[in-house]
Amino acid sequence: MLKHFQVPESESTRVKPENLRSTVEELFRKVGLNEEDAVLGADVLLYADLRGVDTHGVSNMLRYYIKAYTDGTMNPTPNFQIIHETPSTATIDADGALGNIIAPKAMEIAIEKARKVGSGGIAIRNSGHAGAVGYHARMAAKADMIGMAMTAGGNAMLPTYGAEAKLGTNPIAWAAPARNEEPFIFDAAMTAIAGNKIGLAARMGKALEGGWLGNEDGSPDMEGGQVAEFGAGSLRRQLPMGGTRELGSHKGYSLGVVVDIMCGPLSMAPGFRSADIARRAHYVQAWDIAGFCDVDEFKDDMDGMLKGLRTTKPIPGEERVLYAGLYEAETEVARTRDGIPLHNEVIDWFKSICAELSVDYTLS
Repeated sequence: MLKHFQVPESESTRVKPENLRSTVEELFRKVGLNEEDAVLGADVLLYADLRGVDTHGVSNMLRYYIKAYTDGTMNPTPNFQIIHETPSTATIDADGALGNIIAPKAMEIAIEKARKVGSGGIAIRNSGHAGAVGYHARMAAKADMIGMAMTAGGNAMLPTYGAEAKLGTNPIAWAAPARNEEPFIFDAAMTAIAGNKIGLAARMGKALEGGWLGNEDGSPDMEGGQVAEFGAGSLRRQLPMGGTRELGSHKGYSLGVVVDIMCGPLSMAPGFRSADIARRAHYVQAWDIAGFCDVDEFKDDMDGMLKGLRTTKPIPGEERVLYAGLYEAETEVARTRDGIPLHNEVIDWFKSICAELSVDYTLS
């Protein structure tokens, strides 16, 4: 998480992870989830909060999930089914399940297939928001596999040279284990910034950088400014990773299309043929390392590669070089010890929703 989006201590309250976890689990139970799903849904959210991925933790996503359950958009008691299957693949109809609960279950199936035949790929349709997709990819890494997860839906990203948003932020996550180094876990939107970062900026009154959003006519805004200056449609005018064609926006745009292909047409999810704003689908994949090489040798090679990256000489003004997953692992250690910082507006929301659903408020 860029420092630009980190909640200042003066505007936040530190919350014990165990208190936050138990509160989230109880809120999920109150809206109809069974014990297993309440625990799993909370775990995906806490993964994000502990690792500093505040865009996909309780601050932004829990209120959206609770609303989706209470207004009937999401099904709290889904009966998901495998509607197409081979030894190495499957397509799941999630029956309206929340994505951050069905995606880990799909990854479990992918891992089991990978154990049997070397790889497993699962396409998922008819479900909601998948949460931090790095969580799902990391499941494979914990099983001595390489994991990938992605999710597509909504209209947020402007195609390069396009005046209308046609793709979602379409994040991709990859995870690979190491022996002594922290696992490599890459999780990023294919837009210049994750859409939820715009919400974080608005909450904290932070300005946006040039190259993040498009103007009303779709042209890249290279000046930046306050969120309010871009109007209500700013979430649907995000630039691809790269910002402009000269800086490589066609790469972020095309990777976004790849995510749409893997998630949408592959799962036969409705809405992708017409780029419907309400469309949503996911894809997870696991590759068994033992199907390619000796696992111990792979982990030793990963250690050497990742150590080589983090010990690279840094540029002037910077203390060190990072690789994906290292800073997040360090943040998890610190937040487990010191508590998770939640913006005071989020604390107020928790007080309100706990009172509304008759849940004991224990966060502060």
